Amino acid sequence: MSHPLLPLNPLRAFEVAARLRSLTRAADELHVSQVAVSRQVKVLEDYLGVALFNRLHRGIELTQEGAELYAGVKNAFRELENASRKVSRRNKRDVLSIQSYTTFSQRWLIPRLADFHNRNPLLEVKLSSSLKPVDFQTQGIDAAIRSGHGDWPGLHAEKLVDIELIPIVSAALWEAEGLAKNDIAKVRRLHSMARPDDWKTWLGKSGLEGLDEEAGMKFDNSALAYEAASMNIGAAIAIKVFVERQLQEGSFVALSDTVCRTDEAYYLTWPKDARPSDALIKFLEWMKDLIGHPLGQLS
Repeated sequence: MSHPLLPLNPLRAFEVAARLRSLTRAADELHVSQVAVSRQVKVLEDYLGVALFNRLHRGIELTQEGAELYAGVKNAFRELENASRKVSRRNKRDVLSIQSYTTFSQRWLIPRLADFHNRNPLLEVKLSSSLKPVDFQTQGIDAAIRSGHGDWPGLHAEKLVDIELIPIVSAALWEAEGLAKNDIAKVRRLHSMARPDDWKTWLGKSGLEGLDEEAGMKFDNSALAYEAASMNIGAAIAIKVFVERQLQEGSFVALSDTVCRTDEAYYLTWPKDARPSDALIKFLEWMKDLIGHPLGQLS
């Protein structure tokens, strides 16, 4: 015996309200009034004969029945969205929204995006940068590149590359100052406030003693510290994968042969309860294929 379909408009209102945990924010996303969202949820509750939300003084929370329904509804809507995207975007560009750190974007990702486009002409990457964790429920981000240990709650994390530290100076400063390996004390140290412990970590494993771990100039992020190093201002503690091309070309010189592998890495992350799209899988495979390759080796 067949059963009638659940009312779709109330289901949609419920899914958004449950995902955002707010009738007001659900109304904003659906471009309707809060009263309209509340009315649609009430229609669904009356249809099912159960309460789906507990109305609190400052918001809402799912009841047990509401949580069970949401678990199924969110997957159903995701499958519908994926299916409609495949149909509507056939022979059209698909957009993949990625959030990354400024330095990762500038030093690794942006110089290689043309290669990704050449390999995937119907895919576009919409790139944003932030140090803050992504709110995948509200920001419309498909995946985020993060550094850490890969153990973020609720996130699937695919390891891209280990974080290895090495001190670097410009070739011009190396020549002008007559520097030799491990002449750390002879140059100004350049720090990134986004990674404030990198010099301390490297010095602790280098065997060099008597150096002030905090001395030097400080910059908002690593990209600025690398730029300052390129302008002969001092030595930056660099993440090796970001400067490999400049080291091979000779515009940067490693101020030491000691490469310090930290216990952190870069990861591509997305919600565990979201099945990655074909576009995201292609992006991940492309990144893993190219990590560690200097630009000159790109096809």
